[in-house]
Amino acid sequence: MKVFIAIGYFVLLFFAAICVIPFIMMLSGSLSNEQEVLKYGYSILPRQFSLDAYKALLVYSNQLIRSYTITIEVTVIGTGLTLFLTSLTGYVLSRSDFIYRDKVSFFIYFTTLFSGGIVPWYMVITQYLHLKNSFWVLIVPTLLAPFNIFLVKNFLKAIPDSLVESARIDGAKEFYIYWKIILPLAKPCLATIALFTALGHWNNWYLSSVFITQPEKYTLQYVLYNIMQNAQYFEQQARQSGITTGTQSLPKETVKLAMALITTGPVVLFYPFAQKYFVEGLTIGSVKG
Repeated sequence: MKVFIAIGYFVLLFFAAICVIPFIMMLSGSLSNEQEVLKYGYSILPRQFSLDAYKALLVYSNQLIRSYTITIEVTVIGTGLTLFLTSLTGYVLSRSDFIYRDKVSFFIYFTTLFSGGIVPWYMVITQYLHLKNSFWVLIVPTLLAPFNIFLVKNFLKAIPDSLVESARIDGAKEFYIYWKIILPLAKPCLATIALFTALGHWNNWYLSSVFITQPEKYTLQYVLYNIMQNAQYFEQQARQSGITTGTQSLPKETVKLAMALITTGPVVLFYPFAQKYFVEGLTIGSVKG
């Protein structure tokens, strides 16, 4: 038995190392000299320690700080609203006394099979909702997802109806039941959705590229994408002009690693808080009929 446990720990440590090593190499590469990385590749320890990658990003420090703030706000507000609306919708659809639940469920499911396309979607957001270049255009289009709604619905089906009926007999109103009884019981499921939603908002660059034309409103991912594109553009212009210094020596590879480290850091810190609910919420919510 002890041998089996020891082997289990060894296997877990081995796979944990496989997951951690890429982050270590990413940090090491971002602190290495550009030429050394291009010549020898990535390593566990920095090759010829250098802060050139972070110095290059400091040129965009004001824009990065502004985009970081916008991305954090979008992630927090968007995740909170998604959890509230998704859990509320899932709770209503899980109740057997809601006579239209099958019709509403079909309507939601139908949207996973057919959609109007990108052009009508763009027109609704810009021409009818007038959200272009607004903060809410980064949140509203992704507020509700059919998968998340059905995940909550199936999870809440496991809660006995007698629990809700008892609360009603005691005089509790519907919203009180939802807020004080249902939500605490749905923590595993909601934590799973929160993790997926937060990651989606944090990594989302597409909405900025489509609906935002004012640079001061760009999200972090889109700003970093533009920084990389500008570096490549300036280098290309320098080569065409025969320039051998300046932009040609921009540390593109190490900047990529530094940008990846900047963007993944908050996500890595957030994950441990939701991890204990993650597996339970995902498995229970997905297998219940």
